[in-house]
Amino acid sequence: MAVYSILILGGTTEARQLAEALRGMNRFRLELSLAGRTKAPVAQPVPVRVGGFGGAEGLAGYLKANAFDLLIDATHPYAARISANAAEASALSGVPLVALRRPGWEPHSEDRWIQVESVEKAVEALGHEPRRAFLALGRQELLPFEAAPQHDYLVRSVDPVEPPLSLPNVRYLTARGPFNEADERVLLAKSGIEVIVSKNSGGAASYGKIAAARALALQVVMIQRPVLPEAPSFQTVEALTAHVDQAFPAIQERGE
Repeated sequence: MAVYSILILGGTTEARQLAEALRGMNRFRLELSLAGRTKAPVAQPVPVRVGGFGGAEGLAGYLKANAFDLLIDATHPYAARISANAAEASALSGVPLVALRRPGWEPHSEDRWIQVESVEKAVEALGHEPRRAFLALGRQELLPFEAAPQHDYLVRSVDPVEPPLSLPNVRYLTARGPFNEADERVLLAKSGIEVIVSKNSGGAASYGKIAAARALALQVVMIQRPVLPEAPSFQTVEALTAHVDQAFPAIQERGE
């Protein structure tokens, strides 16, 4: 029988793993919220809510109306607006917030990273001379590259890019990770890629391209992470699961 109620703001592999771990404790009513940006999301182990809440106030109202005991922010490291809304909603509703924030990648001495603050800065970093660029970004973040039509682009995304970009030289790959280093090396070499544009997502699922770039001595334009609001944070599913286990202990039934 569920004793506590938890809302998980998800969209990441770790959010799904966390939901599964908490479900196994058999004392939580769990709900996983997805923004709805991916057309065919991976199946989840708990009930799912798709779509926004109407900002921080809407989320706060939803938390109170449904009597949640805990809000978990397990969104993508670049979902800054959602994380900000979660922090404000927690303050407005009084429902405590914890975050699952996987650490970012750190450059090795052999890496050729150019670290930039935004997608627009990444476009500038490609330079004026034509290059073959691999864009490993979400489809909502591609429009700024139309300002640099001189490059030859290879775009990989989970969902098709619709409408297509207004660029003379662009190819599309639709695929869902994880992507290992060996396959990424083949893709980059076969496509003649000279530079990769990536976000510092962290984790193992998409690190293959970074390791492959190192092996092939390719440049990586790395978009830095946004500043997220302060919240009690954990770097792994295991650590956050242990925290929730201690914070919301099982209620022992008394005997006669």
